[in-house]
Amino acid sequence: MRILVVEDDVNLNRQLSDALKESGYVVDTAFDGEEGHFLGDTEPYDAVILDIGLPEMDGITVVEKWRSNGKGMPVLMLTARDRWSDKVAGIDAGADDYVAKPFHVEEVLARVRALIRRAAGHSSSEIVCGPVRLDTKASKATVDGVTLKLTSHEFRLLSYLMHHMGTVVSRTELVEHMYDQDFDRDSNTIEVFVGRLRKKIGVDLIETVRGLGYRMQAPADAQ
Repeated sequence: MRILVVEDDVNLNRQLSDALKESGYVVDTAFDGEEGHFLGDTEPYDAVILDIGLPEMDGITVVEKWRSNGKGMPVLMLTARDRWSDKVAGIDAGADDYVAKPFHVEEVLARVRALIRRAAGHSSSEIVCGPVRLDTKASKATVDGVTLKLTSHEFRLLSYLMHHMGTVVSRTELVEHMYDQDFDRDSNTIEVFVGRLRKKIGVDLIETVRGLGYRMQAPADAQ
């Protein structure tokens, strides 16, 4: 899962980015509205954390432009606690949720998880596919109750496939959501990670759809 953090406060930006990375997300950062708007307009993100009070272009304008251009990724806005009008303006502009400053990072993480789940059509913090359970809150996966030992890339791959269960996901899409903008991306590595993941899961849940990509779904008798 790939997140964009647009916040001009360097320390807060780093704090949010570090917490997201520790939770298993890939994170890109921007420090003004123009840069944030450009990234959100040209790169695919699973969610965006967007401050309202940004230099160059304010957060309200940024999210309005994204929505007018058809960008539908979930947006969590950061607002000042005493500016209720900003909260209303942010939601009306197309934001999906907001957090007032000052805030606990854990609340931001929880709201981001919820936005990503809802965008993918999941209501629970646990996503189940046959014997595999993905705990989005704890950032861990189990098979028949046994915790899987996964690398960061394997976890991101499993997380993305499980969030999009039943949907064919291309290699390109997986690469775009597993690596940040500065990573030297190679779609051929996805096949390697899928092979490793299949071995660790130990059950046939990840289907290769020839010429299209991969699809994860439980067998009919396990649903």
